[in-house]
Amino acid sequence: MSRASINRSGEMEVFVQVVELGGFSHAARHLGMTQSAVSKLISRLETRLGARLFNRSTRRLDLTAEGCVFYERAREILSSIDEAERQAGLGEQPVGRIRLNTSASYATHILEPVLPVFLEQYPDISLEIVLTDALIDLLAERTDVVVRAGPLKDSSLVARKLGETPMLIVASPDYLQRVGEPASIADLEGHRKIGFNYPREVDTWRFLRDDEPIAVCPPGRVQASDGEAIRRLAINGLGLARLAAFTVRADIAAGRLKPVLEKCYADDSEAFHAVYTGQGGPLPARVRVLLNFLAEHGAVS
Repeated sequence: MSRASINRSGEMEVFVQVVELGGFSHAARHLGMTQSAVSKLISRLETRLGARLFNRSTRRLDLTAEGCVFYERAREILSSIDEAERQAGLGEQPVGRIRLNTSASYATHILEPVLPVFLEQYPDISLEIVLTDALIDLLAERTDVVVRAGPLKDSSLVARKLGETPMLIVASPDYLQRVGEPASIADLEGHRKIGFNYPREVDTWRFLRDDEPIAVCPPGRVQASDGEAIRRLAINGLGLARLAAFTVRADIAAGRLKPVLEKCYADDSEAFHAVYTGQGGPLPARVRVLLNFLAEHGAVS
């Protein structure tokens, strides 16, 4: 008989009950079995182990030396099984660590202001936050949730949409005073443009010319690894940048940045999603509450 066909933990449970309750009949009543079934199970266990576990007499049942060793180990194993099941059952409670991967822009402008509320609501959850705009493999990086902009391609992933934000072309007033403000798409040729230093799902600046959509691929003389770095470079006068509206609204209101070519914009927006693996089965509670929280408090516009 193969190991897979033997309920070894069940055998251990019956054996331990026989020892602790002092006999086959007491164990049988406790387990809802017949005394005969308990006796046969112990006999099969002894045969499989090749060792006698009990010294039987008409009046008492004593453990052999082998039975004492097996009893101690069986108790440890059953205790470990109980603990494993208890820990797995905690998945129904919002407990444990969440590894969250998100862009620096989303973290700075959306996530950071609301994180104290999340941590106060869920005191048994800890967060590990990794900031990067680059695409990652959730399983390889052992990541629970990724927040990303742009279209989704991987069908093995599940996404919760967090909203959609317009994209704006912006520059600092100082830069525009020095170089001049572009009045047409053609004027972009004379401007320094700040871009990303890695491939993106959407890596073009989209406009309308004569009511026809066109896509401009800026060379990006100055490049950076994330949107927040590009925003700071634009504020410091290095050139034009295409950035999500939610990341620059405060800068525009404060006069640090100014949008340009607004009359030439096409329907240029990016959707944001909270992405997680969809492998079937219920989500751990810690992940579920984070997704619900982001949908309510982490929306972009």
